[in-house]
Amino acid sequence: MCGITGFINFGTVDRSQASSVLGRMCQSIEHRGPDGTGLFVDPDQGVALGHLRLAIIDLSETGVQPMDSADGRFTIVFNGEIYGYLELRQELQDLGISFRGTSDTEVLLAAMQLWGIRKTLDRVHGMFAIAVFDRKTQSVTLARDRIGKKPLYLGLAGKTVLFGSELKSLRAHPEFGPAEVDRAALGSFLRLGYIPAPRTIYPNVLKLPAGSMVEIKLDTPPASLDALLQGIERFWDIEAVVTEARANPYPDDKTAIAEIESELLRAVGERMVADVPVGTFLSGGIDSSLITAMMQEQSSRKVPSFTVRFEDEDTNEADHAKAIAEYLGTDYHEVTATPEMAFQAIEGLPQVFDEPFADPSQLPTLLVSQLARQQLKVVMSGDGGDESFGGYARYVRMQAFERLKGKMPDLAIQALSQAPQSVLAALVPVLRPFAPRSMRDDLSADRLAKLAPVLQGREFQCRYQAQFSIWSSGMLGKSGIPLGNEIGTHDLPAGLSQLDSMMLLDSLYYLPDDILVKADRTSMSVGLEMRAPLLDYRVVTAAWRSSASLRCDGKVGKVALRELLKKRVPQSLYDRPKRGFGIPLNAWLRGPLKSRVSSILLDGNGLEGFVDKAALEKCWAEHQSGKRNWGAQLWTVFMFQLWSEAWMR
Repeated sequence: MCGITGFINFGTVDRSQASSVLGRMCQSIEHRGPDGTGLFVDPDQGVALGHLRLAIIDLSETGVQPMDSADGRFTIVFNGEIYGYLELRQELQDLGISFRGTSDTEVLLAAMQLWGIRKTLDRVHGMFAIAVFDRKTQSVTLARDRIGKKPLYLGLAGKTVLFGSELKSLRAHPEFGPAEVDRAALGSFLRLGYIPAPRTIYPNVLKLPAGSMVEIKLDTPPASLDALLQGIERFWDIEAVVTEARANPYPDDKTAIAEIESELLRAVGERMVADVPVGTFLSGGIDSSLITAMMQEQSSRKVPSFTVRFEDEDTNEADHAKAIAEYLGTDYHEVTATPEMAFQAIEGLPQVFDEPFADPSQLPTLLVSQLARQQLKVVMSGDGGDESFGGYARYVRMQAFERLKGKMPDLAIQALSQAPQSVLAALVPVLRPFAPRSMRDDLSADRLAKLAPVLQGREFQCRYQAQFSIWSSGMLGKSGIPLGNEIGTHDLPAGLSQLDSMMLLDSLYYLPDDILVKADRTSMSVGLEMRAPLLDYRVVTAAWRSSASLRCDGKVGKVALRELLKKRVPQSLYDRPKRGFGIPLNAWLRGPLKSRVSSILLDGNGLEGFVDKAALEKCWAEHQSGKRNWGAQLWTVFMFQLWSEAWMR
């Protein structure tokens, strides 16, 4: 795991000047690779490649990047890990290829030398962002792994193409110029709390989508960012995988569970390969508990496990994590996340996430990463289980909402959307017996107010998008920002069930652009590599080949993973409602974070033209009075303003 950055100048450059610029770009992301910096400049071709090293496999000088292929054709900078590379290495050795070191980078280059770049991407599996200079074809190819675990940004500054693991490395180039906010990207952020690929917060930069590559010819400078975008091609497509998997399901559930277990055990084992110790993030939930159990059963030592404890019992799951750790016999560690710690961490978030990002679980993930990095360079996580195995509670809720919509006249739904808070409060005891079981205890006037937009949408995808939308058009007042509608309008493959549609949409958007952004930035901000076995594409494929009842049976999700965990951990230790890895946001905004957030939201500058001040003040007043919970909406604007103060002045 490392960081990469660089530029293509489409003409000759002065080596000294180019190296100086490249050095500054590397310095901006040195937290990703504290073990060394490598620079490559070809002054005749105008190509500059930079690498920040986090040494995990082949700690010697033979693992240093940028690295040349044995025949001198390719020069590569590579962020990530190739899993199962030892088997690939043996295959290449059997074909007569020799190696001077033991790194996966050298294996990757040897494969490219033999098969070419595209065929190599089809063959390898892992998490990666790659830039490869090909002297034979006079081109630079950029590529990103299938699921999107490793980030790769691509921008255009004048006639220079910039790329890097983080936006800050692109901004360090002198030609980047004055930064502007892309209003369409901001609209997506206000709705979702993140910016979906290929957009970024800047109009002259894009994210390379997951499973994609782009070849840039050195004799053909791109005329525009759109031209770069048009050149991107997919080498792996989750939609095609889902279509094929649903057409070729496992013959029965017993076979499916056995295949999933086999693939997941292999994925965990491959990710335990490192020349440094490997630990695990353990929240006490299904996913992380299963990954930890599979690690421990394949390890001869106690696996170091890490979790976060909250003082607020509504969000604290540390006791459950500790009980599972003790049962499995791991080496357990925890950190208590106090409001004071969160307050200190908040101020650094714009540097960790260098474009607006508003998933509140970014704070505990950052804190547990800091704890783990005191002892380790590598940890595993349970990321990916919800999207492939139907784990989100909103899947069950959404299907219940659909049944409710079928029973309610349109006039009743319209009346619900227009009812004042006092009327909604009076309706709560009346409607509670008819609500889905999972919602009855938590039913409130606030939840009824948020339910109306979900029931109003004409198409299922729009209704699903409304369920997790943060800001809506009516709430934004006079801002003039058009809210993003990517999820509501995405053209899905035909014939998918509602459950499959929700899972696929989350795999396309929420997973790569929220979950994996959070995982990468928080861990790499402290030089920590995070590996996710559930995101192995063969595990993902096995999940989609299983029956719907093994994913979400209408009551609970992740049925197959529950079956695998039940073989390893007593059910009483993990069978409880999912809380998520969040913070007590609503309470903290009324308490210890109130002053700081208020000073930015109500007194700060920079929101003009983006967010309507009157709408914001109304939400803030209602939240502080307890009339409504606007925590998610306020946090989203707070994160944008905090980012703006750091990067737009």
